Amino acid sequence: MPPSLTPEEYQRYSRHLLIPDVGLQGQLKLKTSAVLVIGAGGLGSPVALYLAAAGVGRIGIVDSDVVDASNLQRQVLHGNSTLGAPKVESARARLLDLNPHIQVDAYYQPFISGDAQQIASPYDVIIDCSDNFPTRYLSNDLCVLTGKPNVYGAIYRFDGQVSVFDAAHGPCYRCLFPEPPPPGLVPSCSDGGVLGVLPGVIGALQATEAIKVLLGIGETLVGKLLLFNALDMSFDFIKLRKNPQCKVCGPNPEVNILIDYDAFCGIPGVEHPAGLAGAAWEISPVELSARLQRGDRLQLVDVREPHELEISRLPEAGLIPLGELSSRLDELDKHAEIVLFCRTGTRSQRALEILTSAEFSQVRHLKGGINAWARDVDPSVPIY
Repeated sequence: MPPSLTPEEYQRYSRHLLIPDVGLQGQLKLKTSAVLVIGAGGLGSPVALYLAAAGVGRIGIVDSDVVDASNLQRQVLHGNSTLGAPKVESARARLLDLNPHIQVDAYYQPFISGDAQQIASPYDVIIDCSDNFPTRYLSNDLCVLTGKPNVYGAIYRFDGQVSVFDAAHGPCYRCLFPEPPPPGLVPSCSDGGVLGVLPGVIGALQATEAIKVLLGIGETLVGKLLLFNALDMSFDFIKLRKNPQCKVCGPNPEVNILIDYDAFCGIPGVEHPAGLAGAAWEISPVELSARLQRGDRLQLVDVREPHELEISRLPEAGLIPLGELSSRLDELDKHAEIVLFCRTGTRSQRALEILTSAEFSQVRHLKGGINAWARDVDPSVPIY
C-alpha cells in the first residue's frame, strides 16, 4: 500500500506542502526516509529536532553518554528533568513529544566498528554530529563502504564547518583529512569551549543538507566545505576535490573494513598504546591533598589557559598553558616531583607525555583534574 498522510499530518506539514519543491510527494518521501544521527549532543540536538519536525519518518540516534549539567548550555534536546539519563532516551522522549508521527530508534552504546554497519544498515543518510576524530573517520569509512551520504559538521569556540561527503559524487572526509591527528594536536570543545548557540547554527545547516539530500532538491555541499565564523558572521566556502590517493574512496583503496581509531587520537577512557599516561602516572585528589598537608615538596603545574584561573585554582600552583609547555621546560625542576593538572585530566595527560619525552622522571598528573579536586577535596572550588 503506498504511503499516505493522516489528516493530522496534512495539518502539521502544511507549510511544506505549500512549497512546490516539496509538496505532497516530497513530504511522503520524508515520511518514508530514515536518517541516523551520530551523537545526541550540541550538533545532534538541532539536527534531530529539525528532522523530527520536518517529518522524517525514522530517526536513529546513537550515543553512549548521559545528560550532564554542563551540556545544557548548548544541547537543547535535554533539560534539568533528564539530568543523569542516557542522552538517547532523553532525545527520544523529546522528539516523540515534538512529533508523535515518527519512529525514533535509540542506541545507547558507543559507535564503534563492530556494531557500526549493523546500526547504520536501515538508514538512508548518516549525519555525523560527533565530537571526536575516531568517530568521524569511522562514520566516513562506513559511508564510503556502504554508499551512504555523510552529512558532516564540526564546531570549536566560534567556528564551525559543514559539508556533505558522498564518495559516489565527490570527495569523502579522508580526501580532505587523510589521516587522524596525533593525540593532543587538536583540542576538543571540552578543553577549549564552544559558544552555546554555535551548534544551533551548524546543526541547522546539517539538517538542511540532509533534507535536501533526501528530497533530491537544490545544490548540496558535496564538493564544498562551508566555514562559519560567529564573531564576524562570515560564511566562506572551500572547493573540495576527490583525492586520487585516498585510502578509502580512491581507485586503489587500502581501507576495506571498518576499524576503530581511538588509539591514534588518544581519546580518554580507552586503552592507550604504550607510552601514554596510565594509572601509574596518576595521583588522586585525596592523595595529593594528604601530601600537601604533610608538607611534601611538590611542584604543581596548572596547564590550563590563563582565563581559567578566574574560575578555579590550586594554591601554590604555577601556570604553564599546555600550548606553551614544550618551550618552557626550563622553568621546571627535573629533580622535583611534579604534579600536572587541568580541568578534567585530559590536557594534563598530554602534558605528562611531553615531560616524560623530555626525560622528566618524577612526574604525575591529577586524575580528574581540578574538577575532581572540587568534588573530592574542596567543595568550595567551582566545577565547570
